[in-house]
Amino acid sequence: MALLIDDNCTACDACKPVCPNEAISVGDPIYLIDPLRCTECVGAEDEPQCKLVCPADCIVQHPDFVESPEELLAKYEGLHG
Repeated sequence: MALLIDDNCTACDACKPVCPNEAISVGDPIYLIDPLRCTECVGAEDEPQCKLVCPADCIVQHPDFVESPEELLAKYEGLHG
């Protein structure tokens, strides 16, 4: 699944630099995650780095993008292959 930043985002910028897929961008007023680029860090890290660094605990599963670990890995390889 791709991840989603909810309305509790404080726009602290902690998540953007740790994303290996450059899926996070500055929104107005909250940051956004591009679900077509988000792999939950599958292929790059053991767990989603944005969730690890988020002080507002506002990063959740995106309900519209349900993907298996294999699909996430294929997406990552497509982005970095």
